[in-house]
Amino acid sequence: MDWLFLDLNSYFASVEQQLRPELRGKPIAVVPVDTDATCAIAASHEAKKFGIKTGTNIGEARRRCPELITVMAGHDVYVEFHHKVIEEVERHFPVQVICSIDEMACKLDAPRRRLDVAMDLARRIKQGLRERVGECLTCSIGLAPNRFLAKVASDMQKPDGLVVLLPEELPGRLLELELSDLCGIGRRMEPRLHACGIHTMEDLWAAERETLHRAWGGVGGDRFWHGLHGGATEDDVPPVHRTIGHSHVLAPELRTPPAAGIVARRLLLKAASRLRRMKYRARHLHLSVRTEDGPRCEAQAKFDEGSDSIVLARVLAELWQRVMKQARWQRVKKVSVTLFGLVAETCPQQLELFDASSESAPKEQREHLSHVMDKINQKFGRDSVVIGFTPDTVRTFSGTKIAFTRIPDREEFKE
Repeated sequence: MDWLFLDLNSYFASVEQQLRPELRGKPIAVVPVDTDATCAIAASHEAKKFGIKTGTNIGEARRRCPELITVMAGHDVYVEFHHKVIEEVERHFPVQVICSIDEMACKLDAPRRRLDVAMDLARRIKQGLRERVGECLTCSIGLAPNRFLAKVASDMQKPDGLVVLLPEELPGRLLELELSDLCGIGRRMEPRLHACGIHTMEDLWAAERETLHRAWGGVGGDRFWHGLHGGATEDDVPPVHRTIGHSHVLAPELRTPPAAGIVARRLLLKAASRLRRMKYRARHLHLSVRTEDGPRCEAQAKFDEGSDSIVLARVLAELWQRVMKQARWQRVKKVSVTLFGLVAETCPQQLELFDASSESAPKEQREHLSHVMDKINQKFGRDSVVIGFTPDTVRTFSGTKIAFTRIPDREEFKE
């Protein structure tokens, strides 16, 4: 066994039940806003028995389960528990990769690769979480020869599972799964596999590497083939961030185009701050809005690689005008901003010979100013210094939110 993968079960909902004993044993859904028009961002084990899961519309969830209790998300608390979980896991063994707020993986060393030792480690981690983090927080752990299969194993038995996938037993229990059970096969990938004659896990296991290369349209298929068959993959090293973004479903009072535009700018500034903290620069900005009537409108722009908030805010302002013209200036239900085309700060940068931008300060000074703003906000609190006017209603619209990082070929995200 080379990898141990830990997946916290119904994480947001479990934290709420840990903090509020009156919610234990009851069907609850964690929501971003208090309305039946929103979707669940987490569901307790009891709610999942009614088919309620992440993404389920709350109105539909109440029809399935009239006793459903909705709880407003408390992201600050989830981050706090996330750090407690990491601290507890590392009492037993170092965490190699933090995959998301509720997933992490450990690359086992030689003494712990023996099956009995690895399983003892997994059981001690489970017990430690119950005793020192919270009795309501359970996790499913997968043990496998690579991180991909360890992730698959952790999904096979929930809640509180412990599943081992031995190399010599493959495909074994994998044949019990549906294609969509595997990370990387979403609603768009599955039809492409069908077009290649792959309809079952047995078909997928028997497929040649070249077939998956064709289905994925590139080396993603080769990586998937190696991962499925127990070989080392890119996932066995910490992932490279490909995009950084934030999205938000707006409360009714923030859905007018002017207010929604300010929310979009605030989301962008949060993403830009993360970009600088992770020591990246971006080359592209994508903006997407969904109106109350349903249509999604989007646009993107390319620019000289950078991370300063001043230029990014200007680019966003131009994109906002384009997108809102598409949307005919209707009320906005959801806003998403994404920075992509990322390059590490250590990479050589194309310097400006002539500064043709409208900003008077040189690029290096603008980026330095953005870093200074980050330090001020970190020391004195978020939004202590901002670009442009931000009303109090927008400053407090979201509090802390769990940020997302998109990974290619991964179409669905969960808490």
